[in-house]
Amino acid sequence: MQKIILASSSIYRKELLQRLQIPFETLSPHVDETPLPSEPPQDTAIRLAELKARKAAKIFPQALIIGSDQAALLGDTYLNKPMNHDNAARQLRSMSGKEVIFFTAICLLNSATNCLQSKLVPYQITFRQLTDQQIENYLLKEQPYHCAGSAKSEGLGIALIERMSGDDPNALIGLPLITLVSMLAQEGVTPF
Repeated sequence: MQKIILASSSIYRKELLQRLQIPFETLSPHVDETPLPSEPPQDTAIRLAELKARKAAKIFPQALIIGSDQAALLGDTYLNKPMNHDNAARQLRSMSGKEVIFFTAICLLNSATNCLQSKLVPYQITFRQLTDQQIENYLLKEQPYHCAGSAKSEGLGIALIERMSGDDPNALIGLPLITLVSMLAQEGVTPF
């Protein structure tokens, strides 16, 4: 079996991939995640997922490489990773009582054949009406400063959410496993 490489430094993606119980290695691809001018968030997510996989292919020319990226959209506003407390508080206040769409891009690159599969998996989240004190308490407890949308649904952030809708809840965490299993199967890899 070809090596499987997760081109990501995300501990959340690593934990998700471990659920499939297939051997894999991780590599942090170190790519510039800045959106291009006028680039829609969905396109940014796909481009970055593929870029991460292609960068890892230079190191692993005979592997199946998984790339993933996520973008969040509130109306017409692109929500980046907040990176600090103040930015996260602003994001959560702006999302209070509103729907945010998380677009998670997944790609699987067979670096030996250059066969690339890519898909964008959307997931809709409606946030509860949040008070400033609830936002502050949440941020102090979970500190989700490296998460698009400033909340981790797999942790305490679930308490901020009123409703969730989508085909794969793993996409919200950062790696759409349902789609990935189908992609791996096309390359002859199954977890069973």
